[in-house]
Amino acid sequence: MPPRRSRHARSQIVIFLNFCLSAVLFVMLAAGAVIYWGAGEFEGEGPLRQEATYVVPSGSGAQTIAAGLEREGIISDAQVFEYGVRFAGAGGELKPGEYAFTPGVSMRGVMEQLRSGKSIVHSVTIPEGWTVQRIYDRVAASEVLTGEMPELLPEGTLRPDTYLVQRGDSRKALIQRMKDAQDRLVAEIWETRDPEVPVDDIGQFLTLASIVERETGVDSERPHVASVFVNRLRKGMRLQSDPTFLYGVYGGAGKPSDAPVTQSDIESDTPYNTYRINGLPPGPIANPGRAALEAVANPLETDDVYFVADGTGGHVFAETLDEHNRNVQRYREYERQQRAAAEAAE
Repeated sequence: MPPRRSRHARSQIVIFLNFCLSAVLFVMLAAGAVIYWGAGEFEGEGPLRQEATYVVPSGSGAQTIAAGLEREGIISDAQVFEYGVRFAGAGGELKPGEYAFTPGVSMRGVMEQLRSGKSIVHSVTIPEGWTVQRIYDRVAASEVLTGEMPELLPEGTLRPDTYLVQRGDSRKALIQRMKDAQDRLVAEIWETRDPEVPVDDIGQFLTLASIVERETGVDSERPHVASVFVNRLRKGMRLQSDPTFLYGVYGGAGKPSDAPVTQSDIESDTPYNTYRINGLPPGPIANPGRAALEAVANPLETDDVYFVADGTGGHVFAETLDEHNRNVQRYREYERQQRAAAEAAE
């Protein structure tokens, strides 16, 4: 018969077991209290007192994001935020971008916003008729874009439009978007062209559209302007377009706004001077938009071969040189009256 364990030994075991149970209960209660407190912090109102923005860099993990948010005063405790994000299973779902946060936003609210990817959207607007060089200058100057500029693309290959971007987007990627958009647009409209339009290929089509784009900013008269150039090409007349010789002289940088057009500009010996060359110049002089492309694809049917500014932003058209000369005289008289009125007002 084995010896009985002494009452003292049994007492020591009971004490030890009670201690272990108490310790476990204490740890559980403490953990519960911490979790309860953390949940309150995660769900409760945050420390932010005025609207703030924060940029989440690409490739950032939850720990890095949490530290940055705490540093900017958007959340109160980086560790609580990090654990809350991981507990919610969102550790790998926080998206990069620039975010705007409202005063008092909770940590959960911050997490959900970063999960949604609803970051601040910026716009980069490229007007119709700009050269590639001017477009590059605008993209390079953008403070929300990053990275180097790509090599200069050929004239006419970028689509004028308003592009939505996020802070940190690549300049090269935006230029590629513009090129892809212009490629699609030109190809789409080329397929709808009147086969009687006297251009041999899509390159000439784009070149003529760029001239129409630079000649008028009035959408409604672009098909009429296109008809003049189409009629001139059919008759073997020189296009005599001022924007072409100016492009030949100044290139993609464009004529300075305070520089007058000189006789030497008009007589310049460049392949773009349509006062001196026959037919179209060797390439586009700007980036045409949809309206100019559609105007060249399906120009108005007219017999006009001349046009001149009317002083109101538009143009008047003529079939004969005599009629055109009268229109020119009327425009010069309008200019004279404007100068006289300006001088009288001084």
